[in-house]
Amino acid sequence: MSSHLSRSIQIDQHGGPEQMRLVHIAVGEPGPGEVRILHHAVGLNYIDVYQRSGLYPMNLPVQLGMEAAGVIEAVGEGVTHLKVGDRAAYASQPPGAYCERRVMPAKCVCKLPDAISFETGAAMMLKGLTAQYLLKRTLPQGGLKAGDFVLFHAAAGGVGLIACQWARALGLQLIGTAGSDSKCQLALENGAAFVVNYAKEDFLARVKEITGGKGVKVVYDSVGKDTWDKSMDCIAPFGLMASFGNASGPVGPIAPGILGPKGSIYLTRQTLFTHIATRESTQAMADDLFDVVGSGKVHIRIGQRYALEDVQEAHRDLEARKTTGCTILTL
Repeated sequence: MSSHLSRSIQIDQHGGPEQMRLVHIAVGEPGPGEVRILHHAVGLNYIDVYQRSGLYPMNLPVQLGMEAAGVIEAVGEGVTHLKVGDRAAYASQPPGAYCERRVMPAKCVCKLPDAISFETGAAMMLKGLTAQYLLKRTLPQGGLKAGDFVLFHAAAGGVGLIACQWARALGLQLIGTAGSDSKCQLALENGAAFVVNYAKEDFLARVKEITGGKGVKVVYDSVGKDTWDKSMDCIAPFGLMASFGNASGPVGPIAPGILGPKGSIYLTRQTLFTHIATRESTQAMADDLFDVVGSGKVHIRIGQRYALEDVQEAHRDLEARKTTGCTILTL
């Protein structure tokens, strides 16, 4: 095999997991502002499902995957923060991480501290940076302080388990929801102050009970359609509804007029890629993540590992909600 040949996962049309196929791609030299990275592990995320299915339409054919960790093989002109041989990790546009090696923009690639393994680096970048911008940058009026209540849906998922631990480190009272007792227990073990199994309980009633009828300052929602309406009613006056995903399907059109009667609440739709649009912002967020993981306050739980060629199975399990914590592809 040529040193610049890469096994990669590609789709030629949108659809189910069966659309993903293993191809061999010739990888060239990095141009200005680019690096070539040899992956050791690749992260799996729900955005990959959206891009594969066509919920987020892509120009086809396209190679999937948004995060990975590995070693820098070559550095293009103008790249100063990385050098050949550096351990590195990233969450980044454009897609293409489901592969052995790739050439990509260097601005979102960060040097990975020696204390953090490649598997942890691959598992944590997209989900950890997402938890970072949610808890540190996506804040209700007046911000969040120790003791405040927040509601976090899908608390046993990859982002959720990181957010549970980080919220605990910040002194927040995180109310986590999940769809089974075992997932609720996992969220509790990772720092959630309260949990609600929304397959059995009305999470709105429980949130009102937990907060003494006041509601939460912010709802962080990656579930979408199934949790949306009740989530809006969980929010205290001047609180924030922060949408960052649509695992159960996209939310329908919303009339701004409903926000007033619900307590003059705020509504935002966040995406990681706005936050990591610059090298400086990416590095600042990554430094915060590396610090909280390196200190032991946040442990990155890898619940599943699949070989690159078993990516179809990985996607099926992710969509069937069979996974907990982070999922990685091994090479």
